[in-house]
Amino acid sequence: MIVYHSCPNCGDSNISYVLSARDHTVSEEDFEVWECKNCTQRFTQNIPEEDKIGKYYQSQNYISHSDTSTGFINSIYHKVRKRTLAQKRKLVEKTTGKKTGNILDVGAGTGAFLHTMYQAGWNSTGIEPDETARHKALELYNLNLKSAENLYLLSPGTFDAITLWHVLEHVHDLHKYVEQMKKLLAADGKLFIAVPNYTSADETIYHESWAAYDVPRHLYHFSPLSMKILLTSHGLKIESMKPMWYDSVYVSMLSEQYKTGASHPATAFINGMISNWKALFDHTRCSSVIYVASKIERYSP
Repeated sequence: MIVYHSCPNCGDSNISYVLSARDHTVSEEDFEVWECKNCTQRFTQNIPEEDKIGKYYQSQNYISHSDTSTGFINSIYHKVRKRTLAQKRKLVEKTTGKKTGNILDVGAGTGAFLHTMYQAGWNSTGIEPDETARHKALELYNLNLKSAENLYLLSPGTFDAITLWHVLEHVHDLHKYVEQMKKLLAADGKLFIAVPNYTSADETIYHESWAAYDVPRHLYHFSPLSMKILLTSHGLKIESMKPMWYDSVYVSMLSEQYKTGASHPATAFINGMISNWKALFDHTRCSSVIYVASKIERYSP
């Protein structure tokens, strides 16, 4: 069990308890969420060590590993995914200014995004720690994803784009991971990090039942400020923040179920749209945010 006495992001010791959230996916255990008063990073306290957390991913309901379409919410996820995959591809192409290049997808899951990029002509490399997900990627898309340890064997300065779609919140060694992303980026490469945003309106609605806390699998809970502080400390700068509009509805549907014990799709949809409306002119309030980052020129730590 890992107990934090200082912030895992900025190292400040001014940390305190915020709420207790339940693992609704696997164990039904409760975990504390704490917050750093300095950088506003939230984090799950008393988490399992890296070699012991695997059991908390062992569920057919964990869609990024199983690719399941069972159930109403998962079926909606699959219907929306085709559109979001195309949007992500266009974002990568527009931001990098390239139609083809070298892309690394970290935490590739069952390979849907990497397959999309491969079909578009990109030289595609994928890292996925979960063996079940790697087998699924091979079965679905004939993709040979690499296991986690291969991340540190890749050639520095190789990739025009590196993507982490809802991955960074799962990584035990946060700073080592971010530093490795910077090393692997080409000089003009772009880093895309998508994470939930606990400063969103849908978190305010559901609070401890907010599905994007997803304890204990989500080790960290980012705000725009905490992400800026993290990336800057590794010589990276945020160039833009992009909203993930569908996430608010998807998260609200799960949250409604966690909070009330029933799906209530109409209520969840309304709450998701309220969240989006509040974020319409301020993307720092969106349920999930894509941070687009690049290397800081002449950076010295």
